[in-house]
This record gives sequence, C-alpha cells and structure tokens, in this order.
Amino acid sequence: MRFIYVLCGWEGSAADSRVLRDAINRPNGLRIPRGCYYLVDCGYANSEGLLAPYRGVRYHLKEWETRQNSPQNHEEYFNMKHASARNVIERTFGLLKGRWAILRSPAFYSIKIQNRIIMTCCLLHNYIRQEMPVDPLENNLSESETVGAPDNVEYVGSVDTNPIWNNWRDEIAHSMYNAWRAQN
Repeated sequence: MRFIYVLCGWEGSAADSRVLRDAINRPNGLRIPRGCYYLVDCGYANSEGLLAPYRGVRYHLKEWETRQNSPQNHEEYFNMKHASARNVIERTFGLLKGRWAILRSPAFYSIKIQNRIIMTCCLLHNYIRQEMPVDPLENNLSESETVGAPDNVEYVGSVDTNPIWNNWRDEIAHSMYNAWRAQN
C-alpha cells in the first residue's frame, strides 16, 4: 500500500484518460513496464498496461454482499475480483485522509502549495510504511510488497484501447469464473 506515482495539479473535472496521457508523456512520468499492468477503473481504456473492468457490468463490492447476488457470468465474476483488488487503492486514500486532517477540509492555499501538501503527505505515508513495522491505523490491512521494474525495461507508450488486452482480460475472466464455478 505505497504510492508509486503521484501527479498533482490537475483539476478534478479533467478526464482520467487525459491526466493519464499527461502522466505517461512527461519526461519523468509514469512508466509501466511491458508485461506489467495497473488495475484501473472504468474511466480508463482497457489497454496495454492498464487492466480495466467490464463496462456496463456490476462492479461495486456492495452489489455482491449477499449470497443470492453472486456473479452470474465471467464478466461479473471478473469485475467482483477486480473491485476487491482495487479496493486497496481506495483504502489507501482513506488512510491518507485519516492520517492528515489537512486533506479532509477545503484548502485555502494556492494551487502550488496544495500540490506540495498532497505530495508531502504521500511521501510521508510511504516513509511510514517503510519504517514503521506496525502502524495502528493499518493494523487490519494487509499488503503485498511491490517489486520495482528492473533496469533496461521496455515501457508502455500508449494508453489506447487494445483488442489484445481485451482478449487477455476475457481469457482471465473465463478462467477465473470456471475455477470458481468448479468449486461451488
């Protein structure tokens, strides 16, 4: 549960895809090694390096709280598992706001100072994760360590919808759903 890349300064109304393109195209921007991917929400295209849920299919965890609401097909099952994994991101932002009150209230600082506050809080969060073996705010949260990309790696250069990645997502979804059905 560490921040890998933080890009501050975009207004909240900017399209996710526009912000992502900016992040990838910056000189020291976001780098996604080929063969790796980030889980993203429906605001992004399912493309190389970005694994998005199926659009127009149930997604939120609350929709599967009861047994009678179990997934009915591979797309729903994939979205349920995707939402569960992506929930770590939401919990991390909740933890960040819980730790620093300055992030919970309207800011009356200049945009430049607001950006620095956000970046500082994210850096401090990562430092705490590194140095503090047991964090009382996180005692019920688990973490899988992130492994950085090795040197001399080729990176993803485009965030356009990719049919190869759509097919890969379908293969993953079918495999996961079939394994789940075999157990139930």
